Amino acid sequence: LLIPFPQQSGLYEYKIFGGLADVPPKLCADVYMDLDFRKEWDQYVKELYEKTYDGEKVIYWEVKYPFPLSNRDYVYIRECREMDVDGRKIWVVLAKSVAVPQCPEKPGIIRVKSYKQSLVIESDGKAGCKVYMYYFDDPGGNIPSWLVNWAAKSGVPAFLKDIQKACLKYSKST
Repeated sequence: LLIPFPQQSGLYEYKIFGGLADVPPKLCADVYMDLDFRKEWDQYVKELYEKTYDGEKVIYWEVKYPFPLSNRDYVYIRECREMDVDGRKIWVVLAKSVAVPQCPEKPGIIRVKSYKQSLVIESDGKAGCKVYMYYFDDPGGNIPSWLVNWAAKSGVPAFLKDIQKACLKYSKST
């Protein structure tokens, strides 16, 4: 579901609802939070790591963009909480971009300065989980409409399939 960003910026907010029939919610949350494992299954990760700056855990993530576009990078914080809401276990992951002087911009890579994401995972009442994701970023530069259309129609659904495959692989490897 694409929702135009309120200002006339040409940017979109993404809201994704999905179900992973054979993936328990805790497993989905564990896979999502495991940065080292993400490097194995997410083909768009160029670089991804977590460091502590001034007592705060910060994630650096460089994303591969298709030629001839420049890669993008993100510097952000995130938190995962397991919550109990009226007897329902719900995993909530919140992330947002931050400015960290110790992590300067790199030449040839465009820094995404405005990024926020909310992810909610809960049981589907059977063996799987339901996933809700809200996502916004301002990728900077001129992003062609074909790439925006690809992200909405193919990239996001492909991400859900990729994380589902990763979860099944993860449960075998742990």
